[in-house]
Amino acid sequence: MTPNPRLRRSRYIFASNMAANGAVCSSKTKLQDGRCVVKEVNGVRNIFSEQVEYSKLLETKDSNGVPPKKKPVRSKESFEEVPLYTAVMTYLGFYLLMFLGYFNQLFFTPKVAMEKNREGYVPLFDRFESFYLRYVYRRVRDCWNQPICSVPGAEIVLKDRITKDYGWTFEHGSPVEFSISTAVTRKVEPTLWYTGTFTKCLNLGSYNYLGFAEADGPCADAAAEAIEMYGCAMCSTVQELGTHPLVVELERTTAKFLGTEDAIVFGMGFATNSLNLPSLVSPGCLVLSDEKNHASLILGLRLSGATIKVFRHNNMLSLEKLLRDAVIYGQPRTRRPWKKILIVVEGVFSMEGSIVHLPDIIRLKKKYKAYLYLDEAHSIGALGENGRGVLDYYGCDPNDVDILMGTFTKSFGSAGGYIAGSKRLIDHLRVNSHAACYASAMSPPIAQQIITSMKIIMGEDGTLEGKKRIIQLARNARYFRRRLKQIGVIIYGNDDSPVVPLLVYMFSKIGAVVRTLRTRNIATVGVGFPATPLMEGRIRFCISASHTKEQLDKALEVIEEISDTLGLRYSQLPRFKGEVVYGSDDESQ
Repeated sequence: MTPNPRLRRSRYIFASNMAANGAVCSSKTKLQDGRCVVKEVNGVRNIFSEQVEYSKLLETKDSNGVPPKKKPVRSKESFEEVPLYTAVMTYLGFYLLMFLGYFNQLFFTPKVAMEKNREGYVPLFDRFESFYLRYVYRRVRDCWNQPICSVPGAEIVLKDRITKDYGWTFEHGSPVEFSISTAVTRKVEPTLWYTGTFTKCLNLGSYNYLGFAEADGPCADAAAEAIEMYGCAMCSTVQELGTHPLVVELERTTAKFLGTEDAIVFGMGFATNSLNLPSLVSPGCLVLSDEKNHASLILGLRLSGATIKVFRHNNMLSLEKLLRDAVIYGQPRTRRPWKKILIVVEGVFSMEGSIVHLPDIIRLKKKYKAYLYLDEAHSIGALGENGRGVLDYYGCDPNDVDILMGTFTKSFGSAGGYIAGSKRLIDHLRVNSHAACYASAMSPPIAQQIITSMKIIMGEDGTLEGKKRIIQLARNARYFRRRLKQIGVIIYGNDDSPVVPLLVYMFSKIGAVVRTLRTRNIATVGVGFPATPLMEGRIRFCISASHTKEQLDKALEVIEEISDTLGLRYSQLPRFKGEVVYGSDDESQ
């Protein structure tokens, strides 16, 4: 059931490491009529009601006469309320699409394979899912799964394709000449080989946070050398013949990078969650999961058989209530204590662009003696002064998180995932993890790509390249978000997050924005129902350190233009009229 759109309130949430006392004013704020006056970067001033006594604490000395330690700058998270008119039109538009879909299903035969000779059998596929894919999603299918033929760097090359039957099939142009060798040239169908035409676009849709997805450079050269030495794959599991020196080196490097005792790596990021969680929790355990957690976490928890309770996104009151009830009442019916209680959250939530309130969660974890599982798939490399993720961002101790998980897909330009923690935890996973027992070991060139990029981030290559990329990503993310706010569109998430969801709400506008940007040589990703709530269709921009200011300005110019033609200026917040300075208020400087 779709939530009531009017229940979402416009709010700004501070993300700080002051977990013990909740949200307070930073040392850069001042009191005015019992409220915190927060100065924003470009002259915009926002006022938030807070507890005065906490604010005074930061402006006074302690009992020994020593000024308090400087607290890190805290960024805002914005989730603006959808306008009522937009909410009504979004519902009407979606129901109109559903009506047209049922009308098409009634009078037109779909161009897909149908089940035959199945009398007496229930349908093999869910009827609504089949209907939705054929008659609703199909109309905008050209906006997704676009074939590419280059590395997903700052720019990307897309293969052109067209459809003449509203998304049932795609055509790839006319046959092209393809040279098999210098002596043989033959004409081939582009559906088998090449389309013949390509479009080079600015890439705002790939998780290439630090820009290591490159066709040349030290990472690519090292990966090529790994292929020559070890081959492309080990063709075996880690527990049999799949362990090779690069995997051992990668696990040691990962543990060193994260500041943990040990780490274990896997060949697939999704499977790192879905196949390892059943090894950590079982029936009789309680899992408290954020409502915005990734599908891989949800699948792994369901496979474990543990009891799952969901708390509201980044809401510490909701989480503490569940923790308190779990400790007081125990398991249903028997009232026995839970075997263990596990809190599962992400560092950066990939659909919302928000950052977990980790210090507050650590405080609750310690208070109620629960375990903490932190998925840093989108935060490792992308956050923190040293690129070590959300722990580095808040300055938290890695030992305060029981299970650290992350992927190598986003910031390292590779594939796979890791779990890091105590040596006892990692030894348990080496024996009991389904991914370690049955999945193929990580490919040698994949492992080498991660090792090289990780050492660059740590500065072990003898250069400052890793530090420069971290600073560049932070600058790009803040600049892009501030400019979007200035345009007047609604964006979600934290000011420091490289994931920038732009709300377009209406299903038809998702396709219109993606197609329009494509005609202006900008490639991006649209996300709608059922991946998001019906009321929250969006365009998700992913910012990279490889983007230049000129590229971002080009994209922002086009976005500002289509915001008028497509009606995307939904924001009702006051806009800053001055110039947004690139690199201003840079915490990494």
